[in-house]
Amino acid sequence: MVAGTAPGVSPVPAAVRGELAESGVLEMLSDAEVMLRVAAGDDSAFDYLVGKYRRPIISFMYRMTHNQAVAEEMAQEVFLRVYRSRRNYTASAKFTTWLYRIATNLSVNHARDTKHERPENTVNLDEPDVDTGMTVDVADGGLNAEQNILRRERLAAIRRQVEALPERQRMAVLMHKYQNMDYKQIAAVLKLSESATKSLLFRAYETLRETLKQFV
Repeated sequence: MVAGTAPGVSPVPAAVRGELAESGVLEMLSDAEVMLRVAAGDDSAFDYLVGKYRRPIISFMYRMTHNQAVAEEMAQEVFLRVYRSRRNYTASAKFTTWLYRIATNLSVNHARDTKHERPENTVNLDEPDVDTGMTVDVADGGLNAEQNILRRERLAAIRRQVEALPERQRMAVLMHKYQNMDYKQIAAVLKLSESATKSLLFRAYETLRETLKQFV
């Protein structure tokens, strides 16, 4: 029996203990520091960042494409580009800013390439938001048929109006509302000043308030 192991309990393999220890070390570092380790050839650091940001990036891409399979494929491409660019990474900006800039550029290119295609899937834009003043009820099994129809119409209207926003406004809204990014981060991704970003979001939310006032 390995010293320190309780009777009847199998010892944790050394490789697993090493992975757990490495994960604990990475969690104490900033994302930029972890990415610098990736740049130095530490593949476990890259795996850590993928595990941490895969779901948020898929969510971001889904809100752009409205297609789960496409979103997952594009998220994979984002991390592939991160890995390919690892040696050029500098910690001059937050890692998330750099990551979402890659994701934004990829999603813009995808939107331009598929602008004539109609998405079949609808995006779930039902979170309440203090900036837009829009609160769409979450699906409730107690709703009757008429209420469910109204809810679907409301969700579809929100989706259409967000999609109809100018490209930069749409990107800013998605990052602000759904990725919880602050003005400074969004400004860095879109390469705008912070004041210009605030103005961009204000115009976007004003447009949404006006076009969706019948659903508010």
